[in-house]
Amino acid sequence: MADQKMPKIVLVDSKESDVDHTTRSLQPLLNELQADLITFLDGADALNFILSDPSVTLVITEYKLEGLGGLPLIEKLAEEKPQLPTLLLSNHTDAKIAIKAVQAGAYDFLPKPVDPNELQIVIQEALNGSQIPPIEEGIETDKEIKPARLIGNSRAMLKVYRDLAKLAAAPVTVLIRGETGTGKELIARALHEHGHRSHMPFIAVNCAAIPDNLLESELFGHEKGAFTGATHTKIGKFEQAIGSTLFLDEIGDMQPLLQAKMLRVLQERTVQRVGGKEEIPVDVRVIAATHQNLEKMVDEGLFRDDLLYRLNGSILKIPPLRDRLGDVQVLTTHFLQNFSQELGISHHRITKEAVSYLARQTWQGNIRQLQNVLRQALLKRRELTIDTADLAPLITNKNQESAEFTISQLSTAILARAQNEKLPKGAYRETIQEIEKVLLPCALKLSEGNITKAAKLLGLTRFTLREKIKTILED
Repeated sequence: MADQKMPKIVLVDSKESDVDHTTRSLQPLLNELQADLITFLDGADALNFILSDPSVTLVITEYKLEGLGGLPLIEKLAEEKPQLPTLLLSNHTDAKIAIKAVQAGAYDFLPKPVDPNELQIVIQEALNGSQIPPIEEGIETDKEIKPARLIGNSRAMLKVYRDLAKLAAAPVTVLIRGETGTGKELIARALHEHGHRSHMPFIAVNCAAIPDNLLESELFGHEKGAFTGATHTKIGKFEQAIGSTLFLDEIGDMQPLLQAKMLRVLQERTVQRVGGKEEIPVDVRVIAATHQNLEKMVDEGLFRDDLLYRLNGSILKIPPLRDRLGDVQVLTTHFLQNFSQELGISHHRITKEAVSYLARQTWQGNIRQLQNVLRQALLKRRELTIDTADLAPLITNKNQESAEFTISQLSTAILARAQNEKLPKGAYRETIQEIEKVLLPCALKLSEGNITKAAKLLGLTRFTLREKIKTILED
């Protein structure tokens, strides 16, 4: 029997094989913490034990359990023991599960199979840090909602889901920062749909798409006769969004005069229509987004520093696609399915080589560029299989017709893949072989096809070079 005075970590998983795997992964940490690991195969049994034993310091639970599931277990523990950190594990790295887990009170969400080093790091953080407060009363965390479809199971995106879950229910202004094409509006919609105002319509305004002289009226409305052509009173987007969420996309494109009025709205929570004098209260949650460097714009006098401070209180940073290349495969599958339905193509296929090619690109246009490439490929090939040759002419980046990786970008891409799939040869060998695919043909070209000269350039024997060329051809 375990020493009652020793701290305990509880692990709940319905599969004994997974329990054994996680136990082995945790053993070094358990020794360091001088803690016992108590395991359960049933959520209800685990709950009874945890509530009765004050020495439990952490709970790790699988999402799918017999009887009481992992999410309800976390919710009950958040109610009964709000300071007890919990971690949720799942084979399904779905954004909805990740967001609900954190909203229910989980410290973090980790995909299975769990990386032992990452698990130990997260446990240390959970034990040293404070528990994320459970979602506020009034939000139904288990209701069936249809959130904006967030795709990706890379660690970069799981962090986004965790941050999103923390901010969704909080009544704060959020600034979403990310490059063009990363999906900032999708994140804004997810914030709305997982928050208190999800029953109300989501109102969006693209500040860069509306002429400066019309944007003020679009946002704040105007009174009849306020200017030439104002033949009737118009309600602005702020008034339309009362009780809901207003998304201001590309707020960095807003002119300084309008920025001052925006700051006043955020501070006073009232608007004044153009040509009007009445202060109209607006209970609106504002979510803004930009791809621009607002700090640099402040230095250049193009953006107000006080508005930046007001927006910067809660920030969500969206990673560019090149930093989450492990998600390219799942994104490709998702987009091809959607576009096939949209275009009426019943059988679409894409080769493994083509997917691998997509996962090696720099994607300066991010997800939007990937979408456009796949749509064009389907339109050109229709019911035929998409191969690398179909994709290469469609992918263009600045100053180059077909994007080639730097070694750093290549390494990042392969390591990202290694996080989400088992690479038979390991990330190291995979990287070396990808470099060889570029280096060896270049050496042969420079040597005009003379293998002896190419081998001398590379510092290899003729036999070694021949074997490497044969390997590349076989791949």
